[in-house]
Amino acid sequence: MKIITWNCNMAFRKKADFILDDKPDILVVPECENPDKLLFSLYTPQPTDILWFGKNQHRGLNKGLAIFSYGDFRFKVFDNHNQDFQMVIPILATNHLIEINLFAIWANNPTDPNGQYVEQVWKAIHYYENSLLDTNTILVGDFNSNAIWDKKNQENNHSNIVKFLEDKGIFSTYHTHHNQKQGLEKDPTFYLYRHQNKPYHLDYCFASKNLLEKINSVEIGDFEHWTKYSDHVPLIVDFDL
Repeated sequence: MKIITWNCNMAFRKKADFILDDKPDILVVPECENPDKLLFSLYTPQPTDILWFGKNQHRGLNKGLAIFSYGDFRFKVFDNHNQDFQMVIPILATNHLIEINLFAIWANNPTDPNGQYVEQVWKAIHYYENSLLDTNTILVGDFNSNAIWDKKNQENNHSNIVKFLEDKGIFSTYHTHHNQKQGLEKDPTFYLYRHQNKPYHLDYCFASKNLLEKINSVEIGDFEHWTKYSDHVPLIVDFDL
């Protein structure tokens, strides 16, 4: 099972072919347009299931969070989905082999006066706490956060999110697989203004400990290739499932 998250920086319909070359089973795409506008070419692989969340107009643009299946996974949104966390979406992803509690994330809610980015994830993981299991749970997407921005005495910071998840038996696949420390990542996932000298690690895939044991690879996209299309590069996690 290959899961990819890639903030496409809008106009996914023009960029889908590039990410689909990596053959995802599940693809999480922040900043994706409404599916009504996804007019793919005849030669572009078609998703077998899709969910999309967002407002039709965001600063005059059609931009939201899309979750695609390109295999036998089918999606169902949790009954207790709380729309206050606009871009943290709890999904049951199932095929004939496995059921996964999948949380697709684009930490971006400009309507929340109490915090637009990391605060959204903090609130959501507490609201969905009972669904954060140490088996078959994945949180994946653009978290818009990093430990380098932790504020002293701020409870809802990145490091506390990481600790909260680890206490639940859920760990960052990239950091575990590559033996990296939060805030000291050697591989950026975002380049501000697409400048190579302004790198940050903002995109994550957290997985429960039973899935960590089944990781084949965790890859971060190459700057030179991907910044032609977006200010983010893909995070690609391949599980032996």
